This record gives sequence, C-alpha cells and structure tokens, in this order.
Amino acid sequence: MKKQLLRSVFVITAVWLLICAGYLLFMQRKEIVADRGEKLVLLNEVEQLTKNEDGSNPAQAEIEALRETLKEDTPEGKRSYTIQVTVTCGVIVLFYMLFIFFYLYRKMLAPFQKLEQYAGELAKGNLDVSLDYERTNFFGAFTWAFDHMREELIRARKREEYAIQENKTIIATLSHDIKTPIASIRAYAEALEANLESGYEKRQQYASVILKKCDEVTGLTNDLVLHSLSELEHLEIEKRQIQMDTVLEEICRDFAYEEVVLDTPFPRAELCLDEKRLAQVIENLLNNARKYAPGTKIEVSAQIRDGKYEIHVRDHGKGILPQDMPFICEKFYRGKNTGDAPGSGLGLYIVTYILKRMDGELKLRNHADGLDAVVTFELADVPGEKIR
Repeated sequence: MKKQLLRSVFVITAVWLLICAGYLLFMQRKEIVADRGEKLVLLNEVEQLTKNEDGSNPAQAEIEALRETLKEDTPEGKRSYTIQVTVTCGVIVLFYMLFIFFYLYRKMLAPFQKLEQYAGELAKGNLDVSLDYERTNFFGAFTWAFDHMREELIRARKREEYAIQENKTIIATLSHDIKTPIASIRAYAEALEANLESGYEKRQQYASVILKKCDEVTGLTNDLVLHSLSELEHLEIEKRQIQMDTVLEEICRDFAYEEVVLDTPFPRAELCLDEKRLAQVIENLLNNARKYAPGTKIEVSAQIRDGKYEIHVRDHGKGILPQDMPFICEKFYRGKNTGDAPGSGLGLYIVTYILKRMDGELKLRNHADGLDAVVTFELADVPGEKIR
C-alpha cells in the first residue's frame, strides 16, 4: 500500500512538473518573440535614418549583423532561460510534493497504519480494543467494517462459549429420554417384587415390558454417546413398513401417564418409518407437554387429512411466545416463558432432526388454551376424509 501510494505521488508530481515546465517555456518564448519584434522595428527605423541621399548606408553591415543576432538565440540566453525555468519548476514541485505528502500521510497513510495495528490486535484475539470511525479519511467505511466485524466476533465468541458450556451438559440433558423407560422398568419390577400380579401371563407381560424398556435404554444410551460427540448426523434411521394405528397404540400404551388421554382408534395407514425413532419423537413431545404444561390434560390423537398422516400431541398450558416460535426448534434455544422448568433446548431440535430424516415434519400451533404439536407424514393414495 505504501509503495503504491509513493509511486502514485511520483507519477502525479512528474505530470505536474511537465505541465508547469511547458507552460513556463511557452510564456517565456512568447515574451522573447515580442521583445525581438520591437527591437527589429527600431532597427529598421535606425536603418532608414542613417541612409545617405544616394541610398547608401555606411552602417549597413553593422545593422545586418545586429538583425541576424536578434533573429537567433545566443547560447548564453538559452542557458539563462533554461536555468530560470528549471529553478522555477523545482520550487513549484518541491512545495507541491510537500503538500501532497503531508495531505496523503494525514488522510491515507496514518489511518492505514492505525487500521493495520488494529487488525493485528484482532488477530491476537484482543477484541476489547475499539476503533473510532472517522468520516474524513479514505478508510472511514473500512474502519466501520472492521469495528463491526469485531462486534460480530465478540458475539460469536459469546455464542461459542455458551455452546461449549451447554455441550458439557448434553449427557445430563439427554437423560430425559432415558428417564421414562427407567421409570417403567422400576414400576414393573416393584410390581413383580410385591407379587401384585400372581398370574403367569401377567408376570410374563411385565417381564416382556421390562426387556423392551431395557432395549430402549440401550438404544438411547448409544444415541447419548453420539450426541455428546456432536455427531447427531450419525444417528441411525432404520425404516420399514409399519401399521400406524397398531404402532401408535403400542407407543402410547408404554407412555400411559395419568394426564395423557388417547383419542382412539387411530386411523389405519401403512408408512415406511423407524418405529423406535417415532417412539422417541412422541416421547419427547409428551415429556415437553408434561414439563411445560404441568397438571393439564394432554391429548394424543391422529387423523388423515390432505394426503398427510397427522399425529397431534396437544396440551393446555401457556404455549410458545410468538417471538420464540421461529427459533424454538434450534439447538440450545429455550423459550422465554419456560420459567424454572429444567432443560437445555434440545428436545424439539432432536424431534425435528429425526422427523427430517424420516421425511416428516413438525408443526407447532398455539391455541387459546395451549399448544398443539403436529407430526405429519406424507401419504400416497389415502382417503382425503378426516378420520379420528
């Protein structure tokens, strides 16, 4: 930058020097020609006055020599004229260069050096240093851009620190996916221990549920490791054809909380989904409803509408604030009306990710008396009427 600036100064100076020299030469030459013309006129008058009556002139030779001298530049005159032009141009160029140098240094070099030092501080990670925005220098816009970048870096660093801090709690946060099957295992184990059911078939059913919940815990534990490594994209999705009415009843039976009300029968349809991941999605929605709408009724229903299979999990709590709705499914984001409810903003993020992998979609709709979480899947060749 400095070399280019100095090169530009020298080029501008050279052009200015040529212009000044040309102008001075032209003006000096004009004066010399005018002076010669006057002298030649006077010499002609002298020639006429010195002539004899017969037309001869005893001083004719001297007059002719003087006339030739006036028509030609003498070496001494040329040298003197060149020196004058050179000195004059040199003085003009000197003052011009000094003015240009100080002006450019003040307006360009000094702000550039300040900007360079500022960039060096940012490169070192020192984001506390600020740079004043000066509209009068050529780097005013760059100054604003650099300071804006510093502010963005500060915000990005804060977000990174927050994400790192939150990432440390991922294992504890995702444990809410494990609490429900563990609670079920404990409940059925205590029932077996207390001999609440003496019938063989009932005890076998309890044992079957316990084994199933153990498998769920194993799967969720594996997912927990992946989440803790920030490798959610490695989550396995194993799709197969399932009957939605049967699968939904089995899933909801496993999560038969006291406040959950099932609107059965569910509509019949065959979809290609991962049953285990679908159960994880519904469990997350039920847990969110129980956590953020405690003590209210939670309704689970399904319907087929407009070529889509819809699963509704509706609570009667406070819902989601409108300003939070665009961001509520982002990682680590929590609504402003969550109060003291525990959580880290991963539940809905996991739900939306799993549904995306299964070509599904989550829609959240606020109502006057709560929130309706709608899970939708596209259907092919299904009746368009509403089935409840």
